[in-house]
Amino acid sequence: MENILSSGSYFVGWGTLALINAGIAQGKGRKGLNWFVISLLLGPIATLVLVLMADLRAFNRY
Repeated sequence: MENILSSGSYFVGWGTLALINAGIAQGKGRKGLNWFVISLLLGPIATLVLVLMADLRAFNRY
């Protein structure tokens, strides 16, 4: 575990996940920047929440 933290790969992976979550959020009609910050704090939990949330674009069609 110490090698992972000292090499920085853990932080790169966490940041990449935050970027992916921002893209998912924008694809569902939500604010990507907000979800980027939330993902930096919650990581995989934010991904699960985003996947389970409804797509806002579907409600704006009417």
